[in-house]
Amino acid sequence: MSPTLADVSTAAVPERGGGPKGPQLVPALTVISHPVPQRVGERLRLDALTAGREVAVSRNGPDFSRPGAPRGQPLNDPFISRKPLVFSPGSRAGSVRLTCQDGGTKVAIAGSTLEGTWELSESELASGVPLELGQRVVLLLHPVEAADDAPTADALGMVGESTGVRRLRRHIERVADLDVPVLIRGETGTGKERVAQAIHQRSRRRSGRFLSVNLGAIPKELAAAELFGTQKGAYTGATQGREGFFRAAHGGTLFLDEVGEAPPEVQVMLLRVLETGELYPVGGSTPIAVDVRLLAATDADLDERIRDGRFKAPLLHRLAGYDLHVPPLRERREDLGRLFFHFAREELTALGEAHRLDNEDAYAQPWLPSALATRLVRFQWPGNIRQLRNLARQLVIGSRGQPTLQAEPRLEHELELAAAALPGAAVAGEALESPLEGARAAPRRKASQVTEQELLAALREHAWDLKATAEALGIPRPSLYDLIDKSPNLRTAGDLSSEEISRAFETHEGDLDAMARALEVSRRALGRRLKELGLTPRAE
Repeated sequence: MSPTLADVSTAAVPERGGGPKGPQLVPALTVISHPVPQRVGERLRLDALTAGREVAVSRNGPDFSRPGAPRGQPLNDPFISRKPLVFSPGSRAGSVRLTCQDGGTKVAIAGSTLEGTWELSESELASGVPLELGQRVVLLLHPVEAADDAPTADALGMVGESTGVRRLRRHIERVADLDVPVLIRGETGTGKERVAQAIHQRSRRRSGRFLSVNLGAIPKELAAAELFGTQKGAYTGATQGREGFFRAAHGGTLFLDEVGEAPPEVQVMLLRVLETGELYPVGGSTPIAVDVRLLAATDADLDERIRDGRFKAPLLHRLAGYDLHVPPLRERREDLGRLFFHFAREELTALGEAHRLDNEDAYAQPWLPSALATRLVRFQWPGNIRQLRNLARQLVIGSRGQPTLQAEPRLEHELELAAAALPGAAVAGEALESPLEGARAAPRRKASQVTEQELLAALREHAWDLKATAEALGIPRPSLYDLIDKSPNLRTAGDLSSEEISRAFETHEGDLDAMARALEVSRRALGRRLKELGLTPRAE
């Protein structure tokens, strides 16, 4: 059997569809980094694999193109071999084999070189597998929907061609010209307000006002007055009436962000407006008719808040006249290259250096180095699009005067640590071990079934070897990281002060294993901290 990358649990992988009831998926390769920046985002669908045939990818073919575009071109990097990489159907459903030929292009995953034939599981493909070709081009191997290749009519201001984004665009087009309220769900930083603006711009109210209100930023005692206005004399100091956001948005669209933070009395008033089209200003007794389309957004679990009595079920039903989900960045990794270059161009334009991204010389060094591009792809992005924009600014400004982007050691360390917890992550020298099927030390189970005492005992038993601990507990390694982060009695190497590490180094005379046991942190992560501090552990 071909060796595989580190096994991962599908429970730790974002759902991307598939299975007998889901859409049919096919593998695809998307350009994340290339010496010619304009090539970023181009895609090659590997449809032949679903028919049992091979696909050979080299410098000269086949063609990569934008989704839906009639023409494309091969990778064309002169440092990539003409001897192809061969992709073929794997031995299990949904898996893909990658064969690297002797004398061909060097292929690496997170700095670990692949040789011979490797089999990538369906769950690893669902997470996205970044392939570095010749340390110059980065391709992401990932699934796409078989029927999802038609060009979208309008980008709606959203960058990307991932399945999730294309699906979101279609839903926006379907609901935009209707007057129903829309509830936009998604994690913080995913761009929910951008979705609301796109709906407004394509609605019948596009000539009216679009007002955005963040309920989480308004003191709870003022929320009702801010939204519904006040009657003169409603409270001490109210010498004149106040219009409020609803009346200010009359004839247009009102976007309420963080609607889950609405106080109970505001929830009652919102429900009345949605049911009757009328509101009562604070202190008023006469209803006022308003013509407003309400769009709301939340990153909270409103169903859980309903069960806890913190949110009213009838209001959720009214708000969710149509329900939209904005996918997090980790579920649309194939868009990351285009998004990064989009934000980088904005920053370079502000610096007067946008010409850096107009390069068409395939012999040039990639402005986004392949190793850094891979770290970006493998990062978990808890802050989503907002975090990516900030990171692009940090890298661009921090690399002024340099021919290529460079990450300072602290930032590089953060990217590497977070990527280590990614499902299917191939960390140098570790994940390229070849576990056989069924070789787990314990049956698979949910992380929620692991108690803190059991977790600590397993960590101590395996000397804080996180891979061995996860296998012993029968949970995916990403879930182990989550359990450690959530435990108030456990810490990571990143939590240690430099003084504490230095004292332990002296006490144990540089013995890394002894230090890891004493400090109760990962040996590998502790080794990185020692390197940062200029301390060299004793040779074994």
